[in-house]
Amino acid sequence: MAVLRPLDKLPTLNSGVLLLVGSDEALQQKLAEAILLERKDFSINIHLATSLPLPSERDHLRPRIDLVVFMIDIKSKYSLKNVETSLAHVDASFFLGKVCFLVTGVGRVNACSIETNAICKLGEAYCSPVLFCELELEGIRVATAQRLLRMLQICAGHIPGVSALSFVSLMRNSHDD
Repeated sequence: MAVLRPLDKLPTLNSGVLLLVGSDEALQQKLAEAILLERKDFSINIHLATSLPLPSERDHLRPRIDLVVFMIDIKSKYSLKNVETSLAHVDASFFLGKVCFLVTGVGRVNACSIETNAICKLGEAYCSPVLFCELELEGIRVATAQRLLRMLQICAGHIPGVSALSFVSLMRNSHDD
């Protein structure tokens, strides 16, 4: 079982690599398409995975991953369990600002199978931001794509003077209030 490491490969000039991990492949595809439609001044590679670990036989072909987004469907306990199992295959240094949790389906509160508190605790435990959205709505999908694109820009090192570590400090500061 290969562990995903953030700095085991050299970065590619003017590019960013995003890994979307989640059990709902259709939503992953919609989000990936929305991200690719956004204006940007660097090239983006988006990889989709239903779970981790990634196949080790293709590791030599895989570029360095700049940001991992774990997608959790609030209507599916399996989705949360899948993410929790996948987290064991991510090196601890990835949690220094290169991981976020994206909770989908929040527009249908009456259909929730997972408590939002459990997801927030997961974000706290891994020092990673938790974003809530409803990807079925185009406007929110576009806004989420823009937010993830900005995070990817930071994680890939394309914003001078801003580090992915600022996500970790933002997490800590928000809990001090």
